[in-house]
Amino acid sequence: MTPPTAVAFVPARSGSERVPGKNVRPLAGHPLLAYAIETALQSGVFQRVVVSTDSEAIAEVARWYDADVPFLRPDEYATSISPDIEWLRYTLERLEERYELFAIVRATNPFRGPDAVRRGLEQLVATPEADSLRAVELVKQHPGKMWLLEDDGQTMRPLLDQSHLAVAWHAGQYQALPEIYSQNSALEIAWTRTVDETGSREGRVVAPFFTQGHEGFNVDDEEDWERAERLLASGAASLPEVGRPPYAPSS
Repeated sequence: MTPPTAVAFVPARSGSERVPGKNVRPLAGHPLLAYAIETALQSGVFQRVVVSTDSEAIAEVARWYDADVPFLRPDEYATSISPDIEWLRYTLERLEERYELFAIVRATNPFRGPDAVRRGLEQLVATPEADSLRAVELVKQHPGKMWLLEDDGQTMRPLLDQSHLAVAWHAGQYQALPEIYSQNSALEIAWTRTVDETGSREGRVVAPFFTQGHEGFNVDDEEDWERAERLLASGAASLPEVGRPPYAPSS
């Protein structure tokens, strides 16, 4: 059986607010972006690795690490509140080739390596009822113990209705609560048809991809960045090997 054609998208807009310049900030010698590109390339499952960015400076870094940047993303699809479906649809419509599958391999998850991508693609292909696959992990802060404030903060009520339970979740031990998973940004893979058929990147049926170890670790703020450096220094986490010298600006 011929494997489906697939393209990897690495989103890398320029306007990171909590960690300025995050996508091209060096971690262990290379820009954060480089590890996502290497992850996609080394997985060996993609016909093309495309970086979606609104910045020519980021595009130059991406090309240094052998990714394609066929065009820049319009500014209106690169704001802090722009949904992924906007740049995704824009990119798919402008690529000259059509692919059966696409993956979103974000730069913010440096410890997710090529093995995770291969596992995810194999899982989705083996799950024909699913439109897509998304990385998840067991929650640490259970929503059964979360509260909404009311009366201008004078009172509160459980986020989830628990009136039908003999023992409310917020009054029970974590181990007695139902398992609930939270999405992380390590990996998303979907059949390209879902974008046209549902107007979304995930479709109607989503399969869970359970990340392992630090695969789901996400660099979201400066504290995360510092933790990433500590994990590397201690040997608790590792990065994909980059087979070329660190990026050097052309001027």
